[in-house]
Amino acid sequence: MKSSLDLENLVKKSLKLNAITIEEGLGILQIENERILELMNAAYQIRKYFYGNKVKLNMLLNTKSGLCPENCGYCSQSIVSEAAVEKYSLLDKETIIEGAKEAIRRKAGTYCIVASGRGPTNREIEQIAEAVKEITETTSLKICACLGLLTKEKAERLKEAGVHRYNHNINTHKNHHEYITTTHTYDQRIDTIQLIKNTNISPCSGIIIGMGETDEQIVEMAFALKELEIDSIPVNFLHPISGTPLGNLPLTIPLKALKVLALIRFICPNKEIRVSGGREINLRSLQPMALYAANSIFVGDYLTTQGQQVEADHQLIEDLGFEIETCALENL
Repeated sequence: MKSSLDLENLVKKSLKLNAITIEEGLGILQIENERILELMNAAYQIRKYFYGNKVKLNMLLNTKSGLCPENCGYCSQSIVSEAAVEKYSLLDKETIIEGAKEAIRRKAGTYCIVASGRGPTNREIEQIAEAVKEITETTSLKICACLGLLTKEKAERLKEAGVHRYNHNINTHKNHHEYITTTHTYDQRIDTIQLIKNTNISPCSGIIIGMGETDEQIVEMAFALKELEIDSIPVNFLHPISGTPLGNLPLTIPLKALKVLALIRFICPNKEIRVSGGREINLRSLQPMALYAANSIFVGDYLTTQGQQVEADHQLIEDLGFEIETCALENL
């Protein structure tokens, strides 16, 4: 029997920035597959109201790979991972700056500087800050840094250098966190998010779907991001990597992935929602439909896994009749 979920009413609530309920959120996640087009059309009405048909492109650079003391079960760079990944210390300033030029060639407006580890050293902060300062002085790229746990002084140094946004994912539900990692706490992640907000850096924080969480926890994770007033929400779908503790988990079913994206659009209607890691292997042929709820994607590879060809992403956006958000300019 067709569910009684009133999507039209939920759209009206979201357009007015009125919160839907936990029960309505569960209804979205558990809606019949035969209503998927109806659901995505409803999510699209919200997405179009706040973002039109623009798609924001982001590119990330793994500036420090492996060598991480944390035991995050999903990550190929963690201390408990046996995956074969390249390991190297922080890239030099010139290489980081060259990455910004590549981001512009890919039509990205945001360049994400990511480094493995619990948190950056003072030397690493200075090296990244010097690169960011040169990039922001010579291009119109927005810079997002993802460097782990921060102190107030390090956050202020990044802000001073020109970092626009800082990514620190909550990753999973607070009650599921200990099953994913034990070398840091959920509260430490929240503290870092609050720190970057207090430093007037735009907060970016998201989740990883497919790590054994329940539907109820997924809904509560979305509400946690809303309560934290996160500006940019990357939605990752677990890419199980052989050699990691979560390497044998199944992929997320494409229709379930779409329902998750729609859910977050209803709960965080006016926020950037980015389809992130695992997009290609979890959504598969349904990738284009994701952009009826999300308004942002990564172009190119991720940290240790491959994305699809940049040209394929550009073509996907064009085929949908959408438009790439005005990309960055280079003044070198």
